Amino acid sequence: MIAIVTALDFLHFGRTAAQAAHVQRAPRLLTWILVGMQLAFWISRLLVSWLNRSATHEGARSVNPVMLGVLTWLVQFVVWVTLLLVLLNQGGVNITAFIASLGVGGVAVALALQNVLTDLFSSVAIGLDKPFEVGEFIMFGDELGTVTKVGIKSTRIQSLSGEELAVSNSVLLKNLIHNYSRRRERRIVFNFRLPFDTPRDRIPDAVARVRGFIEREKLTRFDRGYLSGFGEFGLDFEFVYYVLDPAYNTFVEIQQRINLAMLDAFDQLGIEFAVPARKLHAVSAEGKSIVQVAGASE
Repeated sequence: MIAIVTALDFLHFGRTAAQAAHVQRAPRLLTWILVGMQLAFWISRLLVSWLNRSATHEGARSVNPVMLGVLTWLVQFVVWVTLLLVLLNQGGVNITAFIASLGVGGVAVALALQNVLTDLFSSVAIGLDKPFEVGEFIMFGDELGTVTKVGIKSTRIQSLSGEELAVSNSVLLKNLIHNYSRRRERRIVFNFRLPFDTPRDRIPDAVARVRGFIEREKLTRFDRGYLSGFGEFGLDFEFVYYVLDPAYNTFVEIQQRINLAMLDAFDQLGIEFAVPARKLHAVSAEGKSIVQVAGASE
């Protein structure tokens, strides 16, 4: 196109200067469009590359991929809008009046795109506040999953059941977000119940043994353990400890070892776990006391 436009400057083919200018107008405008698009591609690629280098430290993962995505989108938007204005100016459009008219039309567009703009600013808020990042495991509402992408309008989450959830950024920020990936330790509360007729002298021994089972684990920190109260069907005990590794599998393995050790220890002490049951005391015709044990469902 550059060669054709240059040739038309010299070859008039018997036309007047006004006719030649009219013929050259369309090729010149097309040349502006092609050259402008190529420059826009180069400038956009250059700015995006600079943003990537600025947000990356020695080849590591981007410090803030959400803000990087927003800035990349804004840079490309500014470059292509600038190209559009330049082309309109070359096409004879009054840019000043056009930009002024955009102010009025912009209000209507903003109202029409209210939800989109809300999600856009929500993505900026996610990038600045960082309640979660890509790769972290979160919970919002009743949903659990790993964040795979934070986009301009929505966030993609890989749920535990396997499907991908696309959640609007504004809707996501309205929920209470639990970020399990940033948990440093796990607090565990577990309870058990012994029958009321458990020998009094064996209760402190049972408490001490359960505490010992917790403390002998390398990844636990004991908090407290005691006889918490008198339940409907037995003596209630409560134990609290911390697992220093937040992984769920680590917790269940530790709790299983504690439970198995409790079964062995209580078997040695001759202690049974309480089950829902009631004792009925009655007096026979001969005046003898009769005790009957019935389940709670009977």
